[in-house]
Amino acid sequence: MRVLVIGGGQNAEHAVSLASAAAVAEALRSRGHAVSEVTISREGVWQVPRLAEGADAAASLAAALALLGDADLVFPAVHGPLGEDGALAALCALAGVRVVGSGLRAGAIGMDKWATKLTAQAAGLRIARGRVVDAADLGDAEFDGPVVVKPVSSGSSYGVGLVREEGGLAAALREAARYDRRVLVEEVVRGREIDVAVIREAGGVRWAAPPLEIETTGLFDTATKYDGTARFTVPAALTTAEHTGLTRAALTMFDALGCAGVARMDFFLTADGPVLNEVNTMPGLTAASQVPRMFAAADVSYPDLVERLVRAAEVPGR
Repeated sequence: MRVLVIGGGQNAEHAVSLASAAAVAEALRSRGHAVSEVTISREGVWQVPRLAEGADAAASLAAALALLGDADLVFPAVHGPLGEDGALAALCALAGVRVVGSGLRAGAIGMDKWATKLTAQAAGLRIARGRVVDAADLGDAEFDGPVVVKPVSSGSSYGVGLVREEGGLAAALREAARYDRRVLVEEVVRGREIDVAVIREAGGVRWAAPPLEIETTGLFDTATKYDGTARFTVPAALTTAEHTGLTRAALTMFDALGCAGVARMDFFLTADGPVLNEVNTMPGLTAASQVPRMFAAADVSYPDLVERLVRAAEVPGR
């Protein structure tokens, strides 16, 4: 098939998205697909061939529409806002082009951590107590014990901070507000960090890969995610009841959001069961990323995983 792989993006996860896109393109070529690639710059300019020098985002998008028209399907390996949040899925829906992954609705809700929490709660899953603070009201935020502060819509833990004392709250709020004007303040949940990846295959069958445990000495922040100090164990050492509970919770959340393709559900496993932390509808997709590691534990190789995602691609909303 003719597959257009989109990488980069106009957000803090630009470099991570470039790595995912490059790995996806290589895997698709190894399976015999005709792959074309396009990068969206940090300024939102689509870097298409023969683009006029100095062209702005709008002009570059107009030129990029021809690439969409020439493709059998699009693989949007763009993490974060204006990509994973459903923006690219919506563009493909308007163009009538098949796309890998979740559609607009699931992407938009999944990117919004507050909306995700409300959805999870309505679906019967446990969540951490929290509140949203607008950037205009940061000075009015009150400290009520150790809290985690994070942007409502951002990824790769950019802007996330752990605040143990009242004096550190203001700085943490300001840092989070650099990435989103809505900031989520949550209670600290004590538990093991367990990720579960769910895939929806062609034909609609959904299943969860073996869970992965993240082991760190502190907060699993941006630096820890990419400096190699975090330890990933897959399959995670779980009892049958723990494994069943996590898998059921992941599938419940996948369905509640209406996800497609693959999504990663991040949980805290406590003595009382799983607590949903967040959802990634377009998670990192290099061979070393968490999702491919989980599927490798289920004997699904990285090229096979990418191939399965391509074969399950649909026109969003149809």
